[in-house]
Parts: sequence; C-alpha cells; structure tokens
Amino acid sequence: MALFGGRSYRPGKRSSSSSSCVSTASLIMFLGFCVLGVWVMTSSSVVPSEILRNWSRDDGKSSSSPRSELLVEDATSDLESRNDAVSFEENSVVEAIEEKVQLVKEEPEQKQIEVPEELEENQTVTNQEDDKKQIEVSLESEEQKTLIEKVDDKKQTKAEGEKKQTKVEGEKKQIKAEGEKKQTKVEGEKKQIKAEGDDDNKLESVTDKNSEIEHKVVESEVKQEEQPSSATDKDNSDSKGQSAEVVIIAAQNWELCNVTADTDYIPCLDNEKGLKSVRNTGHYEHRERHCPAEGPKCLVPLPKGYKPSIEWPRSRDEIWYNNVPHTKLAKVKGHQNWVKVTGEHLKFPGGGTQFIHGALHYIDFIQKAVPRIAWGKRTRVILDVGCGVASFGGYLFERDVLAMSFAPKDEHEAQVQFALERGIPGISAVMGTQRLPFPSNVFDIVHCARCRVPWHADGGALLLELNNVLRPGGYFVWSATPVYQKLAVDVEIWNAMSSLTKSMCWDLVSIQKDTVNSVGAAIYRKPLSNECYDSREIQSPPMCKDDNDAVVAWYVPLEVCIHRVPIDVSERGSQWPANWPQRVEVPPQWLNSSGTGIYGKPAKDDFVADYKHWVRVVEKSYLSGLDIDWSKIRNVMDMKAVYGGFAAALKNMKVWVMNVVNIDSPQDTLPIIYDRGLFGIYHDWCESFSTYPRTYDLLHADHLLSGLKKRCDILPVIVEMDRILRPGGKIIVRDEPATVREVEETLKSLHWNIRLTFTQGNEGILSAEKTDWRPQAYSSSS
Repeated sequence: MALFGGRSYRPGKRSSSSSSCVSTASLIMFLGFCVLGVWVMTSSSVVPSEILRNWSRDDGKSSSSPRSELLVEDATSDLESRNDAVSFEENSVVEAIEEKVQLVKEEPEQKQIEVPEELEENQTVTNQEDDKKQIEVSLESEEQKTLIEKVDDKKQTKAEGEKKQTKVEGEKKQIKAEGEKKQTKVEGEKKQIKAEGDDDNKLESVTDKNSEIEHKVVESEVKQEEQPSSATDKDNSDSKGQSAEVVIIAAQNWELCNVTADTDYIPCLDNEKGLKSVRNTGHYEHRERHCPAEGPKCLVPLPKGYKPSIEWPRSRDEIWYNNVPHTKLAKVKGHQNWVKVTGEHLKFPGGGTQFIHGALHYIDFIQKAVPRIAWGKRTRVILDVGCGVASFGGYLFERDVLAMSFAPKDEHEAQVQFALERGIPGISAVMGTQRLPFPSNVFDIVHCARCRVPWHADGGALLLELNNVLRPGGYFVWSATPVYQKLAVDVEIWNAMSSLTKSMCWDLVSIQKDTVNSVGAAIYRKPLSNECYDSREIQSPPMCKDDNDAVVAWYVPLEVCIHRVPIDVSERGSQWPANWPQRVEVPPQWLNSSGTGIYGKPAKDDFVADYKHWVRVVEKSYLSGLDIDWSKIRNVMDMKAVYGGFAAALKNMKVWVMNVVNIDSPQDTLPIIYDRGLFGIYHDWCESFSTYPRTYDLLHADHLLSGLKKRCDILPVIVEMDRILRPGGKIIVRDEPATVREVEETLKSLHWNIRLTFTQGNEGILSAEKTDWRPQAYSSSS
C-alpha cells in the first residue's frame, strides 16, 4: 500500500475503468479519515490556522493534487516537531486545575475563591465523550491556564497587601516606642551633662562624636547628582517607617504667595493685615516688624529673567538687572554714583550721597581725621545706619572691616536688596520705637552719612539707642549737612545735636571737611567711665533705672535714658578687645572662667573647644565632603550660632557670616561673637527674618529645628529658608535623624537637590541645593 497519491496493485489482473473510479473514491475517503485522525490525535491546537483554512478550501478538489499533498506534509511535519511541547502544556494545565481545586478545598469558607464560570464549563466539557468537544477543550487550554493564574494573582496580591499592612502597623508602633525610648535617654543625658558641668571631657565627647560623623562623610566621598537616595534609605528600619508628619509635609500642595510685594516679599515687613492695626506712623511704626500670626507656607516667585548671581568681587561693582529689577534709585541717586542702569546690568560706581567720588577715598578721609580708628586692627565691626546700597560697607572689606548695614524697606526701592545681591551684609530695619536687635556695647564705630534720622528729636531717643550699642571708647561718625552747611535748618539741627551730645558726655574729637567730595564729618567718642554722668548739673537725659536691662533687645520699647558704662574688669565692655585678627581666637577677658559654658565646661574652655571643633569640621568635612563649590559662596548665615565658631573657622575665606543667636538660647552669646571681631543679630525663628528673598548663598542650621519644634511648626521655618536662599544656594542641616529626614522629605517636595544625607546614632547631617523650581498656581490669599 502506498499512501499520499500511490496506487494499489493486484498481481495477475488488469484494472478496468469502473474499478479505477472506485479506487479513486476509496483513496479520497482514506485520505480524509487519515487527516481527521491526525487532527484528533494532536488536539489540533498546534495546527496553524492558515493550513486549516487551506485544507478546507481544497476539500472539494482531488486530494491527490500536488497542492494538497504539500499542505498535508507540512501540517504533519509541524505537528510531529511540536508534539512534546503540546503534551507538556496540557499536563501543566491539568496540574494547575488540580492544584487550584485542592486549594479551594483547604481554604476556609469565607476565603474560598470563586472559580470563573468559563473554567467550570470547560471542566464539564472535558468529561464528555464527544470528540469534537474534547478538541474544543484542548483549544481553550491556554485560556484556562490564564484564568487560573489571574485568580491566583488576585488572591496572592490581596494576601500580600494584608501582610504588608500588618507589617507597616507593627513598624509604626516600634518606631514610636523607640522614639519615646530615645527621647527619655536624651533627657537623661542632658540632666547628667548639666549635673556634671565641671567634667572636662563633656564637650570633647560631643565634638568627637560630631567629628566621627564628619570623617565618615569625607571618607564616603559621596558625590550625588539629581535627587540621590538618602543614606538613611539603606540604613535600618527607621527609613521604612517615616512618621505620618513627614508624609504630610512631603505631600504639601505648594503655591506662590499672593501678596502685593510679590517677588520682594518679607512677611514681617509686608504684612498688610497687620499694618492695618498700626495707628501712628510718626515714629516709623509702619516700617517696623509686624509678623503674621503663623509663618507663611507659600513660596515667593522668582523675578522674570532671574539669573545666578554674579560672584564676588565682581558683584560689588555690578549685578544682573533682572535679579533686582528696580530703577528708582538709579533715577534719583544716579548723579551721586549710587547705581546706574547699563543694559542688562545695574552698575555701582562706589559712590554715595557723601562720597560721590568713591567710598575708598571717604574711608581714608575718616581715618586721617582720627588715626586712632585704625581700620582693620583696632576697628573691626561697625554699624552703618541708613546705608543706602551699602557701598561704604562694601569697600570696607578692603580694609578688613565688617559693616552691619541697615536701612528701612521704604520708598527707596530695595536698597538693602541691592546690597545683599552685591555680596555686602545688610538687614532691613528702622530706627523707630523699639531697640535694635543687637547687644549693648559691641560696635567699634557707628556711622551715619546723610542717614535721614532725626537724632535730636524726642529727647534724643534714637541717638541714645546708638549710645547703647556703641562700645565704650567707640566713635560715632556723623557726615551730614548740619556739620558743614550754614542754612537755617542745618544750624538749628547742629545746635540741637551739640546740646544733646554734650549731655550724653560724648567728646567731639574731630570736625573735618573732605575737599574732594565737598562734605564734612563730625566724629564723637563715647566715654570710658561714668564720671561725666555723675557730675552733670542737669540729669537730662536721665540715667536708666536698674530694672532697665541694656542687653535685652527683642521687641523692647525705647526709653529716653542713658545706661551706665561698665568699668569693672569683670564686666563686659569695660576693656577694648585685642586687635584683629588676634581677637577672633582669644576668649574675651570678661568671660568668667568659673562660669559654665553652653556645653558644660568652664566658659573659656568651652570657647576654645568650640572653636577647635568647628575648625576641624570645616576643614575635614564642609570644604570637601558636602559637594559645595565654595568659590560660589559669599553670603552665609549661621542660623544657630553659639560662640561664632563656625564663622571663625571661615575667617580666611572670601565670605561673611551673619551669626544668629536665638532669643530662647540658654545663654546670651552674641556679645562674645562681637568681641571676637564677628557680627550677628538676635532673632526668633518662629518668625520671618528681616531680609529680602534670594539673598544668601548658604544657610547653616546646627541643631536648630528640633529645638524649635517645642515652640512652633517647623514647616514655615523650612519655607523661610527657601525664601532666603538663592536658587543654586546650599543648606547644611545638622540635627536629630528624625528631624533631618523630615527636612529632607520637605526639600524633595520643593524640588531641591539632596546632595548628601548621613546619620549615625543620634546625629544626622544633610546637604542640599535649592533649584529654581516654583509652582505655577498662586494661593487664594497670603
């Protein structure tokens, strides 16, 4: 017998025509049954649909045709080659069904899985004997497998979800318990340190722990790019169970501040609601601080066309116009060389109302008038009242002098903002009805060049406030028209000032005229003793009462009285500090060795250990381990300065540091900072700082935020950092790990670049960079 087109022979007989027809028909039927048999045997699911379609179309033709033979041969070959795979798939489906049925039997009733109707029908059909139905079941075997897998996945997903939820709840409870345990431990350690204040090893223990963190930061050589993973994410389970508070902060829906001040918004000076309650403005009450009840949680927009600030020292002479897009001063003061608009720049020729031909000549003129001033040696820290664009302070850097410049936010558009954009220190403040936020007896010189302050008014209240902050033996430099002009109004003011300064026991040591700038200056000196005060025939202004503390300065109303000069060697202000730069490393002579410092050691030892600690931290960590390009850093703020050790460690760099001492500090250390030739200010970080937006390059917060949590919400404080810092500016936060993680999550939501986070024990450190990201929507009200 020959198959597929062959013929059958019977030996010894001839075939007739009729038998030939029968043979042909028999052959066709035989081929049909063969094909059907092959189809049933192989379950047909592996037969290509194209072959089946061709086979159906050729059904009416002679099965001995060449086309039919080729199709059947191809189909047979394909079936044979894939037979093993088909058997494996079918066995797998069966095993899966049996496994699923067994699972359903073992599960409790409330957790039984509902088997899809399609699967039940297919199982029923499988038990039937009809060959055609069996073929259909085989064809649907893949579908059954898919359905079973879906049911499996659904059940497994649900079970895993419940398991994860249980695990998260457990971790939250564990974190809460550990946090309470750690808090108890910290409180115990604080009490122990306080009780053992005479232990010489306390501060060294603290600094050694911090130093260990710094070494690890340096050794890690972490150079992270856009939003790198926090090291805490690879740490322990604490990173898995961040508090609900962190999640809420991270989900903050940021909006732009909807305020009239727009890109120049200073919350405590632009509080329109608060200013409505100000009844009097005759003493500049409307220029003083009026902070909102809660710190803003909105973001200040960027000026259109804002660019990265020009670097120092070039910035002293020019800045980008779009960064501070105000032209009023250029129009009204341009002829005095304050500022000029030149293309896309604002240029500062270095002039001022009293020094049109340049600040450097004017600075030298003052020293020639009183050589004892000795810029950069005996005189290191000065106060410049009504500073304008602060060119005087800007050029004093060439004489190694720090000038704390201030002026009100008034009709002279953004004069302090110009100063800070130039890289010159300054704050927005006014001499009104309250004390200045500085300690008493700290400034070596107070300077006023046409500062528009009525010194002689109200019994001399404002000049008496300058007397309070001026160091005994320090100088008041007054360069104004009453000194050198003879107009009736000038003569009247001069006579009033002469009477007032005499009653205050100030010595008029020099009156000189600057022929180059055609101006004059009167230079007064504060007394070194109380003899003159006690010998006055008329006690006016009166001496301050004993309960009037000269040191307290935060929101303290002015009083028309004179504080006594400290004369005892142990009193602060009784002795002039050492010359600069020696004074930066030497503890003040009045610092009581028997007293206890911030860190629990004797005060002078505390001072020395703090300075050594920050020198080590800056050199071994900050300068190389935090991914900060210090060549681009100019304006720096230490948000929680203690002895000013951080600023002192940066003394040889081309930066200046605004040291902020918090009003709730356990000790008032700001006078120490001034005595070592640095400067700073009192402040409460539960309120906004008196500076313009985008005015600092680096903010340093050492264990600030965890302490603030006891008094206020820290989210507005982080928003305030965002307001103060320039795009591209850096932040260094050192605090408890939980607080560091909270800050990190908030900064990520603000689209900052997290450069580094590191935690060890109870210490954490974070370094981040602000970007120029701003939300698009404005808040409904701010």
